[in-house]
Amino acid sequence: MNIAVFVSGRGSNLRAIIESKILAGLVEVVLVISDKSDCGAFKIAEQFNTGTAVVGKKGISFSELTKILDEKKTGLIVLAGFLKLIPAEFVNHFENRIINIHPALLPSYGGKGMYGHHVHEAVFKSGDKISGPTVHFVNSEYDRGAIISQKFVDISKAKSAEEIASLVLQAEHILLPEVVGLFAQNRIKIENGKVKIVSLEERRS
Repeated sequence: MNIAVFVSGRGSNLRAIIESKILAGLVEVVLVISDKSDCGAFKIAEQFNTGTAVVGKKGISFSELTKILDEKKTGLIVLAGFLKLIPAEFVNHFENRIINIHPALLPSYGGKGMYGHHVHEAVFKSGDKISGPTVHFVNSEYDRGAIISQKFVDISKAKSAEEIASLVLQAEHILLPEVVGLFAQNRIKIENGKVKIVSLEERRS
């Protein structure tokens, strides 16, 4: 399966996907997209000879990007720390083929303005003992798409929002490749608005 990855920052989740052993032979990252021309993730893309594109005011339009991704026969789009809201037209075109990883257990700590350190600071202030990443489908609202999978992380001993961020990021690097792998194996289905992960036996039947 050909996939595209949207990133606004360093790209550690991009690296986790590219270097994942469980994804070897299953997926190929055909394009890395950012809203920033100096995105750190582009350096990772260069290391692996993966094409890059800037979208938005400093680059191509989402309409142009749609054509490029169609030409590359992109089966899945992964938002891995992409901080801009995706236009509804783009989301509709790639319906049920765009996923996002959020650094908290949705539906808590989601929505506009809840990203990166803002999320972890809110979790730390709340005194929660458990946090963790969520992978969900993308729709026209921030963090409101159907939840695909979550990984629970014990943060009871964390002494700062930064410590929580580090613990959750480690879990992100495990969870995101797992979910991408399920997509590549056609094991993620939506039934009555909810996500079902089918077994290999069910998929074969």
